[in-house]
Amino acid sequence: MRSSLSIPEAECHNGHTLCSTCKTRVQNRCPTCRQELGDIRCLALEKVAESLELPCKYYNLGCPEIFPYYSKLKHEAICNFRPYNCPYAGSECSVVGDIPFLVAHLRDDHKVDMHIGCTFNHRYVKSNPREVENATWMLTVFHCFGQYFCLHFEAFQLGMAPVYMAFLRFMGDEAEARNYSYSLEVGGNGRKLIWEGTPRSVRDSHRKVRDSHDGLIIQRNMALFFSGGDRKELKLRVTGRIWKEQQSPETGVCIPNLCS
Repeated sequence: MRSSLSIPEAECHNGHTLCSTCKTRVQNRCPTCRQELGDIRCLALEKVAESLELPCKYYNLGCPEIFPYYSKLKHEAICNFRPYNCPYAGSECSVVGDIPFLVAHLRDDHKVDMHIGCTFNHRYVKSNPREVENATWMLTVFHCFGQYFCLHFEAFQLGMAPVYMAFLRFMGDEAEARNYSYSLEVGGNGRKLIWEGTPRSVRDSHRKVRDSHDGLIIQRNMALFFSGGDRKELKLRVTGRIWKEQQSPETGVCIPNLCS
């Protein structure tokens, strides 16, 4: 069985060696003789490391690549097979895994609603829209085109003003996410707002996407106008769809592939 390998890169005055990771754990003291480590490099073992070729530590997740030791470390930071973080934003969830594992985790542990299809029609109701906290309202997972997408809807403070925001994230890498597009629409009283864009990968954290304002943003006054009535209760209906961009073999122009 293959295992991750750390090369000794530091040594104490007595010649004992250890890797940079362990150096931080032992508070800069040699675990063998208790001498202070300082910044002495083990040049001989660094040369040995340069000659080694090792598998990516995510080989058991499907990565077939083999690299020289120092190139391996750079690759692992961006490896497409590295685990994904849980996309649930309602809590600081530390679970990581591949996409099938995280889908099951969202369904079973976070009780997230799962839908099949590429269109959505959701109604969001809040009895007191003036109480806006930095909290996620809803996460829904959609399965279409053989992929999974996370639809987020939440309320938060943007400067001094409360806003509502909806956006879509793709459960996969950024390169795959660019193959899809989506639209969101909200309206009422003869007015509407429409957003079209490319879903962001779940490699980008929920907060990063939200803080970049990459989605449908609704100011509170506009949201209350859409809600109608006495403007004291929030009643928003957000609709939308997901489609896959396909290139026409005749013209080379991208055309949308809509699921039924």
